Amino acid sequence: MNIFHIITLLGGLAMFLYGMRIMGDGLKESSSGPLKKALEQLTNTPLRAFLLGFAVTAVIQSSKATIVITSGLVGAGIISLHQSIGIIIGANVGTTVTGQIIRLLDLDSSGTSFLQFFKPSTLAPLALIIGIVLIMAGKTKGFGKAGQIVIGFGILFSGLLNMTNAVSALNESGIVEELFSTLGSNPVLAYLIGAGVAFVLQSSSASVGILQAFSMSGQLTFNAIYAVLVGIYLGDCITTAIVCWIGARPDAKRVGVVNVLFNLGKTVLILVGVTVIHQLGLFGGFWDAPIYSGGIANTHLIFNIICAVAFAPALPLCEKLSHRIVKDKAASDGKYSELLDAMNPVFFSTPAIAFGRCYDALIVMSRMARKNLNRAFRVVVSYDQKTVDKIVRDEQTIDLMTDRVSNYLIQMSGHITAPDHMERMSHYHSVVTEFERLSDHAVNIAEIANLLHSDQSAFSGSALTELNVLQKLLGTILDLSEQAFQKHDVEAARRIEPLEQVVDDMVSVLKSNHLERLRAGKCTVLTGTAFLNLLSELERISDICSNIGVSVIAWAKPEIEHQIHDYVSTLHAGRDEDFNRAYQEAHDQYFAMLPKKPAAIK
Repeated sequence: MNIFHIITLLGGLAMFLYGMRIMGDGLKESSSGPLKKALEQLTNTPLRAFLLGFAVTAVIQSSKATIVITSGLVGAGIISLHQSIGIIIGANVGTTVTGQIIRLLDLDSSGTSFLQFFKPSTLAPLALIIGIVLIMAGKTKGFGKAGQIVIGFGILFSGLLNMTNAVSALNESGIVEELFSTLGSNPVLAYLIGAGVAFVLQSSSASVGILQAFSMSGQLTFNAIYAVLVGIYLGDCITTAIVCWIGARPDAKRVGVVNVLFNLGKTVLILVGVTVIHQLGLFGGFWDAPIYSGGIANTHLIFNIICAVAFAPALPLCEKLSHRIVKDKAASDGKYSELLDAMNPVFFSTPAIAFGRCYDALIVMSRMARKNLNRAFRVVVSYDQKTVDKIVRDEQTIDLMTDRVSNYLIQMSGHITAPDHMERMSHYHSVVTEFERLSDHAVNIAEIANLLHSDQSAFSGSALTELNVLQKLLGTILDLSEQAFQKHDVEAARRIEPLEQVVDDMVSVLKSNHLERLRAGKCTVLTGTAFLNLLSELERISDICSNIGVSVIAWAKPEIEHQIHDYVSTLHAGRDEDFNRAYQEAHDQYFAMLPKKPAAIK
């Protein structure tokens, strides 16, 4: 044994961990949508919660990811702490699936060529070949994700093979035998080593996989590894609890606490149970017999199933203890505090859920902005101070939500690499600013109304009739922008631009009409200035809706994202027949509603 064998061992470990990361990331990314829906539709049945936690963990290959996502959903109020407990237990059992896959190292293919395909030495290169073919030849994102998962699988097994080869050399030096004989006689040390390795690697599956790789030396026994396994459980749950704790609400923190309590209970049950059974002599020769990859995988599975069944009656106690350990915060006065708290960093590992929380906040912002605009339109005609106060309060809330959503997106940006996620982030960055600007213009309109009210002035009948037509047109545009964003409706987004052009034309005409009234002395300088300022505000609202529509189109068609200016210029230059037709129809419809003699005053 020399330094090169150690380098080979560490290199194999690096490949194993990297392969697991690639495979897990691909599985989480491709299944995040269905995962979100499944967890959100969870019933109160503990068995279904357990099966869901088991299935999700088996798919995404990470109990930590499952529990952290569950913590975020509890913090968002989507599921309760009580519902999450079944998922936690299921996730702990689900993590054993990885060990069952790795046990293919034990496969004896000497009797048949068919079994040779399932040997890691065959599966590793085969998976790498299939994965690269999927990535290079696939024409859709789905093929790329599938290729990433398969390549991760291949790298994982390649790392395992390198580790087992290095362990064979270490075995000849006697190091493995000496190490694990020491652990067999000192279960406390074995427990601490298992916990330390799992804490450093932040993965129980990877830690158990390393143990399985060492088992190929033939020097491991049940006596030497059972305490290591139990230590792995604790080390992994501590890292999970830390992630659940960061920036979370009390119930979200309690998810991590329940997981720690459950694994501490597992520790006591297994260590005491194994000791008692050994003292009674019930293990027989199994205690000191060599244990290989399959035996470790089975031991790992049996430990978790026994503990899940044994602790099922005690789970309500764990829930109560978590409430004692994590105290509730004072109730928040913020009406939307739960919505904002739902944007939790724990969702960054599953972007679809993180984006879903942003979308929920953006929907609320868009509706609040629209409501503020409707209020502002009303106070121009009939001033009411209480309505103005509501506009200001809601605008402050929208400002707060804008800051929270923007900061959340910025934090998330370091965790996403997929092109579709980058496009969605760009879209959300655009619209969050536009929704905030809509509300700003509502406040500006309310200030114009307040100025008129303070001076006891009012617009003329002709001016109000013209404004009513323009507001109807804006109402249609606002409806389309809301529909375009909420439903990702590209057709609705396309219909905004011709109407925005009609708004520009109408504002120009209304300004001209009002200047005629000013020259004729049919309105005061104050009302004239207020009217012109109001027209500018309404025109800017139309421009914002245009920006929202274009952002939706750019998200659906990323190829125009860097050519948005050219795209809009082409439309307004009259080089698109559909645009021209829609523009002319809207122009005829809304201009027909204007008074025939705009200069006349009733």
